[in-house]
Amino acid sequence: MSTTTTPSTPAAATRSYAALLRGINVSGHKRVPMAELRDLLTGLGHGGVRTYLQSGNAVFTSAATDERALATALERAVEERFGFPVDCLVRDAAYLRAVADACPFPADRLEGRQLHCTFFSEPVAPDRLASVDPAAYLPEEFRLGDRALYLYAPNGLGRSKLAEALARPALLRGTTATSRNWNTVRELVGLTGG
Repeated sequence: MSTTTTPSTPAAATRSYAALLRGINVSGHKRVPMAELRDLLTGLGHGGVRTYLQSGNAVFTSAATDERALATALERAVEERFGFPVDCLVRDAAYLRAVADACPFPADRLEGRQLHCTFFSEPVAPDRLASVDPAAYLPEEFRLGDRALYLYAPNGLGRSKLAEALARPALLRGTTATSRNWNTVRELVGLTGG
């Protein structure tokens, strides 16, 4: 008995991504249920969709390679589905791993609430933050990375005066920024396989 095999078409290589949605599900504003976000991402043609927490973290796989185009498509879909705009950043697994590896603070010795990473849509030049005097906020500290800012806030983000100073609109004009604590950064690295 002979068997005939049909040559298979190679599947397009896929990458793992994390989508970071800014400012959703905070104090009842911009409510986006995670089940609906998963449905939305699946409807955009993405695979392996999962969400983490209620604060706008999703992971997925896609054959697409343009992070900005993926983010723009997600922003449009969210606004169409929920009726309000939400800024989104999409970052691939390799980038997330690189951000974690480049952390200038001893992440393995700190509590997740003490260390945060702000992700930016564009690189931020150090001179944009020159008006923030680091010595005035010690023991809090920050360092710039690749489209990321690392913030050490020993008493947590809610009490951080440095976080307030760094979030001034004038400093970040023209860029989308969204922050995650280090526990979330680590989880996203793991979920994307980075």
